[in-house]
Amino acid sequence: MKVDVLLGLQWGDEGKGKVVDVLTPRYDVVARFQGGPNAGHTLEFEGQKYVLRSIPSGIFQGDKVNIIGNGVVLDPALFKAEAEALEASGHPLKERLHISKKAHLIMPTHRILDAAYEAAKGDAKVGTTGKGIGPTYTDKVSRNGLRVGDILNNFEEKYAAAKARHEKILKSLNYSYDITELERQWMEGIEYLRQFPLVDSEHEVNRLLKEGKSVLCEGAQGTMLDVDFGSYPFVTSSNTICAGACTGLGLGPNKIGEVYGIMKAYCTRVGSGPFPTELFDETGKTIRDLGHEYGAVTGRERRCGWVDLVALRYAIMVNGVTQLILMKSDVLDGFDTVKACVAYKVNGEEIDYFPYDITEGVEPVYVELPGWKTDMTKMTSEDEFPEEFNAYIAFLEEQLETPIKIVSVGPDRAQTIERYTEAE
Repeated sequence: MKVDVLLGLQWGDEGKGKVVDVLTPRYDVVARFQGGPNAGHTLEFEGQKYVLRSIPSGIFQGDKVNIIGNGVVLDPALFKAEAEALEASGHPLKERLHISKKAHLIMPTHRILDAAYEAAKGDAKVGTTGKGIGPTYTDKVSRNGLRVGDILNNFEEKYAAAKARHEKILKSLNYSYDITELERQWMEGIEYLRQFPLVDSEHEVNRLLKEGKSVLCEGAQGTMLDVDFGSYPFVTSSNTICAGACTGLGLGPNKIGEVYGIMKAYCTRVGSGPFPTELFDETGKTIRDLGHEYGAVTGRERRCGWVDLVALRYAIMVNGVTQLILMKSDVLDGFDTVKACVAYKVNGEEIDYFPYDITEGVEPVYVELPGWKTDMTKMTSEDEFPEEFNAYIAFLEEQLETPIKIVSVGPDRAQTIERYTEAE
């Protein structure tokens, strides 16, 4: 058995949570392999809306094993709030959710450090969500981290040492703060964590594969936020690409099967950083309003623009994407024409590859296509797609050299259309 990997190909917010929820019935296990509680997955079904931050999106399917892998950074206080809200809505978590002992803990002082570092950068700030993710990954890489497994042995001493180190840094930054309430909630979260199965997730995932179980690995954020391959330094602190599933769950590269890449029919970005196809006009505002482009966790306005095929080709390459999933097609239903960026112009020269730096002087080269001017939200099969939308899909597949397998025409679980079905 091989694992399948599902990840975002743009700057995050592509709708991964909904797709995981749609695909989950085919899998026995859903495992999250990186990221922290800054990445919200919004799912809507049966008239309810849920936002997941750290918990895998397979949690709503009763008979699945859900795993938070070692590549994830976990805030016990935020985890407790998220988990208790799900339990209150009738989803018993403690029998469905396993947490890696090797996952790193986001401490209260990590959140304070996050704010202090951003404040110190002034205008050059990255635009983090302030959840402490960057400082936690920094501690992990510098071998100073606190892990979930540490709560089982000599925890108070380990916590005090890590906290003292952070306080020394905060003092040097001359940053004033009060963590009393944060720390109280955090310690309650630690006690709550003890009620879950804490596992060696690398052994568990590989054992489940050996037993013939099917596994879906779920990423957070998007490829263009990858710490190595994204628009550095305006990136997250983990590897959001497919290779992150290997390091974030303890899987060999030969265990990777299908790689589902999720993209929107347009493009969005949250926070600071370059965005070549960003629209500052009425069209960008229209896309934002129609697509409800506001952060699931933060409520922040997302920056909106036309689809960027240069960045997508790059994302498909570094991830080894085998199938594409096209989200939010319905947002463009009312447009007379839609645009797609097929190349960049840099210093007067046209290039079709993603360069080292896209911070300035990158001008998008667009192709304009006819809009479909049809409400697709009620459609249930690709047979109903308007001719112009089929042409748009064919154009994307040709440009990206990858088949589009699933098309989403609305936020609900039911508004998901699979293409190339065996019945054809």
